[in-house]
Formats: sequence, C-alpha cells, structure tokens
Amino acid sequence: MYTLIGYPRTRTFRAMWMMEEAGLDYHLNPAPPRSEPVTVHNDLGKVPVLIAEGQALTDSTAILTYLADRHGVLTFPAGSLERARQDGLTHFALDEFDARIWTAARHTFVLPEEMRLPAIKDSLKWEVATSAKMLAARIGHGPFLMGDTMTIADIVTGHCLSWAKVAKFDIGNRVLDDYLDRLQARPAYQAAMAKGQAALSSDAG
Repeated sequence: MYTLIGYPRTRTFRAMWMMEEAGLDYHLNPAPPRSEPVTVHNDLGKVPVLIAEGQALTDSTAILTYLADRHGVLTFPAGSLERARQDGLTHFALDEFDARIWTAARHTFVLPEEMRLPAIKDSLKWEVATSAKMLAARIGHGPFLMGDTMTIADIVTGHCLSWAKVAKFDIGNRVLDDYLDRLQARPAYQAAMAKGQAALSSDAG
C-alpha cells in the first residue's frame, strides 16, 4: 500500500492514473500544495509526494519512473533503445508542454500580481501549438507514443494535453484530440478521476 499526497487536480493525477493502470493499492491524501501534510515531506511544498517503504519521493515523473521500474509496468527496460526513446518522449512533453503551460499559469494566478506578465501567454500558446504539430507527427498510427505499448510517456503527455485544454490553449489538432480521447476513455483514467472526485468530496464534507 502506497500513500500518495497531493491535490488530485494537479500533477498528482499522473501518479493516481499510473497506479490505477498498474493495479496498485494506494491511499490518497488530497492535500493542496504548500499545506502541512506536503511540507513535512517536501519543504518546497510541491505535489505529489509518494510515501514508499517509509521514504518520501517527490516529482511526478520521478514517481512514475520509480513505480514503472519497481513493478515492471508501462515502461521498456532500462538500457534498451526503446527506453531511450520512451524517455525522450517523456522529456519532450515536459519541456514543450508542461513547462510552458505552467509558466502561463504562474503569470495568471501563481505569481504576485505585480510580477505577472500577461503578454507572455501569447508566445507560450504559439510555442505549444507548434510543438503539438511535432508531437502529432511522432504519434503516427499509434495508438500510443511507443506504438502498441502504453508507457509513462503517455501518462505525462496525456495529462499535459488535458491541462492545456483546461488552460484554454488552442492546440487544434485532430490527431492529438483523438489520442487524448483514447487515453481518457481508459478504465484506469476513469477510475483515477472517480477516486479524485470522491476524495475531494469526502475532504469537503
């Protein structure tokens, strides 16, 4: 049994989705960033935090990689060419989508108002749309980034694309829309969504 700490509507969802795909047991503590349950394990206050074997692991991609390697799911073997390609696609999503969407969020509601630069969002949206075209070309016939095999690269990328839609980034790419639809239709994705909603409802009550 793992303990996952973090608000479900953040990168915490990536770890939830991963564990649902892998059929792993976990307890979710839906704590928001910078709250006491988070800062006691991570002084930066960032989520998610995974408690595994009494140790606190941070950073969503590091958590996904640990779980994939530990349980032999959603990954190619370390040292293989396929793993190198998988890691490249994961980092592509982090660099080209995650970083830019997060920067837009910071200049919308995270930074102090006097430090925000709203105009930067136009260039970020252009960069994301440009990267989306590159990603669509890489997907090819799919159904996943690595062909017939789903990996953690799909979880990171799928979450980024979903986040982009919520943040009103107009990607406008049919290939990526279909790709995201396939991911979000997965039973594990739906189970993670339901568990997150239940946790938030319970916490509010």
